[in-house]
Amino acid sequence: MTDSSPLYAAIDLGSNSFHMLVVKHVHGSVRTMAKIKRKVRLAAGLDSNNALSQEAIQRGWDCLSLFAERLQDIPEQNIRIVGTATLRVATNIDEFLSKANQILGKDIQVISGKEEAATIYKGVAHTSGGKGKRLVVDIGGASTELIIGEGFDAKVLNSLQMGCVTWLEQHFNDRQLTADNFQRAIEAAKQTLAPVLSNYTELGWDLCVGASGTVQALQEIMLAQGMDEVITHSKLKRLQKQAMRADALEELEIEGLTLERALVFPSGLSILLAIFELLDIDEMTLAGGALREGMVYEMITELHQEDIRQRTLTSIQQRFQLDQDYANQVAKTASKLVEQCGSEFLPEPVAIELLQASAQLHEIGLTIDFKKAGLHNAYLLRNLDLPGYTRAQKNLLADVTLRYKDALSSLPEQQAVNKQSAENILRILRLSVLLTHRRNVNLQPSVKLEATDKQLCLSISENWCNANPLTFAELEIEANRQSDQNWPLQIKQI
Repeated sequence: MTDSSPLYAAIDLGSNSFHMLVVKHVHGSVRTMAKIKRKVRLAAGLDSNNALSQEAIQRGWDCLSLFAERLQDIPEQNIRIVGTATLRVATNIDEFLSKANQILGKDIQVISGKEEAATIYKGVAHTSGGKGKRLVVDIGGASTELIIGEGFDAKVLNSLQMGCVTWLEQHFNDRQLTADNFQRAIEAAKQTLAPVLSNYTELGWDLCVGASGTVQALQEIMLAQGMDEVITHSKLKRLQKQAMRADALEELEIEGLTLERALVFPSGLSILLAIFELLDIDEMTLAGGALREGMVYEMITELHQEDIRQRTLTSIQQRFQLDQDYANQVAKTASKLVEQCGSEFLPEPVAIELLQASAQLHEIGLTIDFKKAGLHNAYLLRNLDLPGYTRAQKNLLADVTLRYKDALSSLPEQQAVNKQSAENILRILRLSVLLTHRRNVNLQPSVKLEATDKQLCLSISENWCNANPLTFAELEIEANRQSDQNWPLQIKQI
């Protein structure tokens, strides 16, 4: 059976790099088929009159010649190509575009800063979880986009003329990593942001997410150094100190920093520090997508579903042909057990969502093998693209579903929720799977779960236990397993 799902391509001609994203629309979700990136350094080719050098133009044409080969397999109506900050200001853009359009066989759209910001926001909204108003920060090569939006609708859009390449040329042009260079770069970024600052502080936001290369590079460094994935001001200052241990950019060595990103790392870091300080941001997480993903979702309009996480869960269930009725039974049982335990049992809203996700996906490993289903669960959930879930959340889902039945071991250290919530997610999932194992709501026992500190007490009908001795025996074994982990569980017949 052949897969006839259409291909889509989004190409972003950025100021530092050119990117091409190729995807398929399968089972109500976007599946990445290829990502191609070439560092073109277009912004570095601008002279004082904003004319692109012939070398920069040629680098761009050479890159597009590579992209053109891949575009041959994609319907023209499924291709979108945009140019951003550098092409917006280049005075000799017509020279570049005339040949570039011929190479690609499709016209390039040079979009305005606000169009770029709006598309970035769509990419974030379609790939990132969380409710309420979100502040989105995207630091590119020559521009920085700041957006506040809710759902799929952007409320405040600005594209500011500062980026990691332009700030490198303006504030680190001597290639020295001095305190003066950093401070000048930070203050210049604050001055650029100041005229629009009130637009953001007056509206406010509930969560902050960063998109694209600069924020992704920062998060990768933090994870490589044993920090969690949440970006804070104190972590940014720590990375600034690490950068300043080197005298020059060419000598910069930070654990987790790639050679490809090293040259523009200090300039991007200085811009993000300015944004954190001026907007008084508490913390930031990495978005699942940005400009290219926004371009794709603009082309695939049927994916405009508000609940990104639910869309992801449904797509994965369809893709792996999971038993959705049973998954819903386990999820509803888990919700009822948590409700009986009280609001303090899982106080974090995201913890409840992660419990639901683990219930919906806990059998994904069975599609590969029964005996090692838990191991397959963990591998798949750690490595699948799950729009709406952060890396830490994916890791917790993997670790919980690894342990969804049989032998029980303690959870490793994780950063998605607090330690107690993670343990409680696992405990409830295991109980829910046991109570629903006959996969029929009418055969499921009525139970009452009470929580006192770490002690759980599951009350169940004595008559039901006598009629279902195997399940009762498994519940008693589970009580011993949880108690052995210092998670006391009592099974009480009533």
